[in-house]
Amino acid sequence: MNSFDNYSPNTQFSFFPPAVKHLLIINALVYVALINPIFQRFLIEYGALWPVTSGLFYPWQLVTYMFLHASFGHIFFNLFALWIFGQGIENYWGTRRFVTYYFLTGVGAALLHMWISGGGAPTIGASGAVYGILLAFGMMFPDRYIMLLIPPIPIKAKYFVAIFGVIELMSGLMRPDSGIAHFAHLGGMVVGYVLIKIWGLKGEGNYY
Repeated sequence: MNSFDNYSPNTQFSFFPPAVKHLLIINALVYVALINPIFQRFLIEYGALWPVTSGLFYPWQLVTYMFLHASFGHIFFNLFALWIFGQGIENYWGTRRFVTYYFLTGVGAALLHMWISGGGAPTIGASGAVYGILLAFGMMFPDRYIMLLIPPIPIKAKYFVAIFGVIELMSGLMRPDSGIAHFAHLGGMVVGYVLIKIWGLKGEGNYY
């Protein structure tokens, strides 16, 4: 797998490229809005991903659920991962392709989750799209080292992604009632893999 050793499509590297920056801001603003009970009820009822059988499902929820988060820890880890891994991908791919990839992986994650889980509680969070970003990072920069927190050791991105994929698969099979949408996470990775195989790894340039 090529890791862009000979590919330099961008000379305007940014730690906060446009799509990543705006996704961080929108997610943060929605999280603040959820603090208000009135906004919270409206956003959850119409924005969360409800099962089709609930009678509360609307097609736009396949997108809006990605901007809702249940707790500070939930949004912090999702947005931190989006920033850490997403900035490099957007800088190489360009904003247009990055945004397309992000939302397609998020929608794909939602569809797989709905297909497998059926009923149950509504689903919220950007984790499906974030796992798609993680998969893309592992494929684009397979030999780049990532520092694990526990234990604090460096590990190559390709192994890091593989470990997370296996964990999500095993968790989804062994703990289906955990309250975590493990197959949504896997759905983001699966859709991401398909998109990268179709598009290739090189981007279309920058659309800043």
